[in-house]
Amino acid sequence: MSKTLIRGAKVLGGEPQDVLIDGGTIAEVGAGLSAEGAEVVEADGKVLLPGLVDLHTHLREPGREDSETVLTGTRAAASGGFTTVFAMANTFPVADTAGVVEQVWRLGKEHGYCDVQPIGAVTVGLDGRKLAELGAMHESAAGVTVFSDDGKCVHDAVIMRRALEYVKAFGGVIAQHAQEPRLTEGAQMNEGIVSAELGLGGWPAVAEESIIARDVLLAEHVGSRVHICHLSTAGSVEIVRWAKSRGIAVTAEVTPHHLLLTDELVRTYNPVYKVNPPLRTERDVMALREALADGTIDIVATDHAPHPHEDKDCEWAAAAMGMVGLETALSVVQETMVDTGLLDWAGVADRMSVKPAQIGQATGHGRPVSAGEPANLTLVDTAYRGLVEPAGFASRSRNTPYEGRELPGRVTHTWLRGKATLVDGKLT
Repeated sequence: MSKTLIRGAKVLGGEPQDVLIDGGTIAEVGAGLSAEGAEVVEADGKVLLPGLVDLHTHLREPGREDSETVLTGTRAAASGGFTTVFAMANTFPVADTAGVVEQVWRLGKEHGYCDVQPIGAVTVGLDGRKLAELGAMHESAAGVTVFSDDGKCVHDAVIMRRALEYVKAFGGVIAQHAQEPRLTEGAQMNEGIVSAELGLGGWPAVAEESIIARDVLLAEHVGSRVHICHLSTAGSVEIVRWAKSRGIAVTAEVTPHHLLLTDELVRTYNPVYKVNPPLRTERDVMALREALADGTIDIVATDHAPHPHEDKDCEWAAAAMGMVGLETALSVVQETMVDTGLLDWAGVADRMSVKPAQIGQATGHGRPVSAGEPANLTLVDTAYRGLVEPAGFASRSRNTPYEGRELPGRVTHTWLRGKATLVDGKLT
């Protein structure tokens, strides 16, 4: 079995240690380790984290391979330090049957750059009217535990209640895209001062907050688990905080772009800033950062949403919503949370590996960096600063809001069960 010795790595940002990988397992962690025949990686004080886990990725396959494929998406994931991604169900055909989720799962197994766990649709065709085959998807080879109509809201309260009741039987979770559709008809951006000045249809915060309030109450009533996708407003934070104070089984995620960018950027009319939910205000951004720091928001999830050039390089109203995020997520979190003193690297590991793995039940991921654990790891040069150059992305799409922006940190190595998928910043 192959061995790798990582020398002088700051495990979770602590004092430098050596980490020995033997096969797919961490064999030893300590000072002054040696191993005959081992490949040596000189970490030189880089930060070693458990492999990152993304609970919200759009891989687009099957059906939109012009945007992304499981291969290109998992290569992007490995480049960003991820060892597991959860693939959203809004594919063509929709991942609402055991057959489709198994197809996505097997493609992930084939390509091997990271583990791929499909998310099943809550309703047939994402149309919000009839529950999909939740039990069959859970019992399939893919073992689906997370269900979401992401891209659309499960807006019917009766359907949402039934879904929560159904997944309770096997410990599953419903991940809700919180968007009341009647309140967002014709919406193009956050409703506020900027939308009024630009004359663009406004997307009110209450459209998100009202669904979250309803769903945490439904989860309490049923005794089931609900997860809030891409939470984006200060009001949503307060609702989730209240729900947790009552002991309701709710978890929530925030995207990197909602931690950094605001609706002021829409003044450029550059469709790269068009996203669902929309970029909000500076007040919202600050509330989201504080909530991630204090644990009200449990995790960071990328909502990696690739689109081909022609779907974004057009007038604002016609442009698709979404941003790629797998390859820049850790850098944005370092910029907004670590370099500001809101989180340390152990906190980043918790929010980007440990807790998403727990929510999604990703066995073997989000584990401690200690002997006997699976060797799912990422090594980060936290002293690096550089310009984002999308031409070098592994993703098939380039719709990043950070092009030309200087961001800190660079993932240099990623290991999936001891096998290097990224070495010195290059995919293997």
